Amino acid sequence: MALAERILAGDVRAAARLMRDIDDGFKSAVEELKVLYPHTGNAFIIGITGPPGAGKSTLVDQITAAYRRRSKRVGIVAIDPTSPFTGGAILGDRIRMNRHAEDDGVFIRSLATRGHLGGLSRSTGDVVNVMDAMGMDVVIIETVGVGQDEIDIVRMAHTTAVVMVPGLGDDIQAIKAGILEIGDVFVVNKADRDDADRTARELAAMLEMNPDKDREWQPKVLKTEASRNRGIEELVNEIEAHRSYLHHSGAIRRLLEEKNTRLFLELLKERLFAEVYGHIHVNGKFREIVDGLVNRKQDPYSAVEAILAEKFGGVKN
Repeated sequence: MALAERILAGDVRAAARLMRDIDDGFKSAVEELKVLYPHTGNAFIIGITGPPGAGKSTLVDQITAAYRRRSKRVGIVAIDPTSPFTGGAILGDRIRMNRHAEDDGVFIRSLATRGHLGGLSRSTGDVVNVMDAMGMDVVIIETVGVGQDEIDIVRMAHTTAVVMVPGLGDDIQAIKAGILEIGDVFVVNKADRDDADRTARELAAMLEMNPDKDREWQPKVLKTEASRNRGIEELVNEIEAHRSYLHHSGAIRRLLEEKNTRLFLELLKERLFAEVYGHIHVNGKFREIVDGLVNRKQDPYSAVEAILAEKFGGVKN
């Protein structure tokens, strides 16, 4: 059977192999994803983001345990830094979640960023879809922890939890630049540290000053100690409350429309670029264009128009 058919039949090894093919960019993976797509859209996707050192991996481990106690199957996509030697993921996150390795109700996949900005890997969305088709009730995405620019997660997750930790320096600086806008839940982890209460108060004050503070869903600031399993049930309850809000308010429809619009446009841009660039690269036109630009015998705007006209039947902008 094809990989997709085996996955739908419950073959975990087939799922792992397809995820590897997706991450490696094999074209054959696309055909399998086409088969799986009608069977997706059932999993609840949770994004966990925040700066390095916030304890995201330990928090994900505890959230997973909490959902397993509720008899939910959990998929975890851990985005790790890229190894400078192999180009693969540095598997720190998977090590921290090792206690779930023997649990058939948990599937963990580490992905390397491979230079992709925004805290996610290029293949994250497709891997999430595979886990969705596998029958996972909840899929947790843990971003790489690069800091303030990890806003890609809000485009993929249904609920996004922003994790902060006291003692990282300038707390206010750490929650600027879009982080306030993406969080549905805010978590001050390692709450046993000094200044945890101050960090929570500052976060709450920043949320009060948010221009969107009058929207229906009001994000809360929760305190946790993931290493001691404190505050985890309260956090999961708040995540579930946001899930209920999305469905009862109808906001889930708008979220899914935006998510699928972005997916289609990204795939379209990727495919169009590959088609056009592949054509001019193979026939030597690309080298000719570059030489013309360097010698100032051709401008880049006319060059692009000429390529598009040639590729798409003489239609110019």
